[in-house]
Parts: sequence; C-alpha cells; structure tokens
Amino acid sequence: MLNFVLCDDNHGILNRLEKMLESILINNNLSGQVAYLTTHPDNLINYVQKNSIDVVILDIDLKSNISGMDLANIIRKRNKKAYIIFTTAHLEYSMVAYKYKTFDFLAKPVTIERLEETIIRLFDDILDDSANFFKLNKSFINSNDIFFIQKQGKKAIFKTSGKDFELNSSFANILSHLPKNFVRCHKSFIVNLNKISHIQSNNTIIFIDNANVQCQIGPKYENIFRGG
Repeated sequence: MLNFVLCDDNHGILNRLEKMLESILINNNLSGQVAYLTTHPDNLINYVQKNSIDVVILDIDLKSNISGMDLANIIRKRNKKAYIIFTTAHLEYSMVAYKYKTFDFLAKPVTIERLEETIIRLFDDILDDSANFFKLNKSFINSNDIFFIQKQGKKAIFKTSGKDFELNSSFANILSHLPKNFVRCHKSFIVNLNKISHIQSNNTIIFIDNANVQCQIGPKYENIFRGG
C-alpha cells in the first residue's frame, strides 16, 4: 500500500484534495492511503523524518518562509525514490519545480479528473519500477519497508515496518522480483540486508534495525554472514 502525504496552507483545499484522492483510490481499486496531511511545513518535515512515505503532494506557495520546493529539497535528501507532485496557482513555478524530479505538476484549482489521470499514471509507473516496489496481489510494498520474508507452509509472510502481508509463492519467484539487497539466510527466511542491525555472535540470529523482530540463519547460509 502506498502512503500519500499532503501539504497545503489552505484547510479547505487540503480536505478537498484528501477526499478526491481517497475517492480515486477506491474507484480504481488502487492500493493506497492518505497517511498524513498538514498545513504546516514544519510538521511535514518532522513526519517525513520519522515515517515511510511513497507519494507527496505539495502546494508550492505555503504562505510560509518554507516553500513547497524547499520541502521537496528536504524530502529528496532523505528519500530519493519518493514521488513528488506539486500543486500551485502560479504557473510560472512549473519549470523550476521539475528540478526536484517532480512526477507531475497540477495547476490549481485541481480537478478530480486531472488528479485521477496523474494517480493512475503514477501506479502504472510503479508497475514498471520493480527495483523499488513489490506487487503483492492488489497491494504495492516499498521494498525498503520489508524487514524479512518468512515461509510458513505454502505462504510467504512479508514482515514490514507496517502490517504483515501474505503471498502464496515460492522463494525463488519472490527473490527474482526483489533487489539484490535481499538474500536467502535460511530455508524459511529471506532478509533485507539493509535492515540488519547486528548478528548474534554464534551466527544464528539476525536482529533487525529499529524493530523488535529477528530472523534465523541456517547452517547452509552461515558463510554469507560470517563476520557480520
């Protein structure tokens, strides 16, 4: 599921944008949610520093000493893969806005038809971006959010920073769709190397960074993690 974050200095516009986006997601059966919305740039900065985000919809002129483009610059330094969509009534900003790897630029007032066009195109783009997103049934998981994958019978359980996901698939097929930082560490586990905090001294348990979770290392895979 994609996490959308919205920021506009106008409460009315912000609430309308939220309702339009939720309607688009539901009507098109798209896996996404409005995770956070705010009228204050400082609140958004604090949120993105502590939470996983996939899509940010930003007003450029926030009636603040921090503009939407300032926020985009801060977000880009922390998350190079997030989708950024700008909204504004000032069309002269459009060319400057694209320097932040902007996915789209929406002129105000934003219509539901124009927003829907952008959101559908965004999901189509994600389908082509197998290195960053894993399609799981009707949901999308950002691979950066996956701690590990555990085999339980015929099911593969994706342990993430949010909720867990289930998929009926082989480990071989799953690995073929994930980036190279995912490796088999046990007959029942695939781990995200980027999430490892430390490995138990006897090389049998992997501890996951910033989470009260752990997975095992099988004898067959010990050499991969020796000295880890």
